[in-house]
Amino acid sequence: MQPLRDVLAVVAALSMVAGNILAVSQASIKRMLAYSSIAHAGYILSGVVAANATGSSGVMYYLLAYTMMNAGAFGVLALEESEQGGNLTYDEYAGFGLRRPLLAALMAVFMFSLAGVPPFAGFFGKYYVFAGAIQAGYTWLAILGVVMSVVSAYYYLRLVVMMYFKEGSRTAGTPAPVAGVFALVLAALALLGLGVLPSTVLNITRVLF
Repeated sequence: MQPLRDVLAVVAALSMVAGNILAVSQASIKRMLAYSSIAHAGYILSGVVAANATGSSGVMYYLLAYTMMNAGAFGVLALEESEQGGNLTYDEYAGFGLRRPLLAALMAVFMFSLAGVPPFAGFFGKYYVFAGAIQAGYTWLAILGVVMSVVSAYYYLRLVVMMYFKEGSRTAGTPAPVAGVFALVLAALALLGLGVLPSTVLNITRVLF
């Protein structure tokens, strides 16, 4: 069993490094999110490697949080790209905060959570999988995960900077579909709720799984 865990630890480390290196070099937001998912797979795999209660609960929590924040981020992209067309780049989101304030605020929530900024769920997801890895003796893997999370903060928060601190078109877009925006708001609220009450969610996962 130990050799298998060691192999999985190496796979997790390579996923975190490769995913972040590929994501940080992207100009397209959609491609950045796609490549960063490789890094998130590495974070989640860290909890699998731990093979203890903290790691297992952390994995379930992380999967729930990641589903919300990634679906939300791609949802905002889908609404904006349906109007603008194509794979929009960082530069094309300049001024997005003034142009479409609600969608920009939602995207900021998803980016903060993906980057692991408290009090959003992404922070606690990473905390628990890395804590599980440390308890299992894989401290080096947890340290690498923290370092790679810092790297990911660059390309996630770069989008927030572009939306709110860079000049862009001030022409307001057409109103987004109410159902789509409502779903995104629910996802953002769920991330905040998961972040405010992480222990409650973890206790539920322990009971169910």
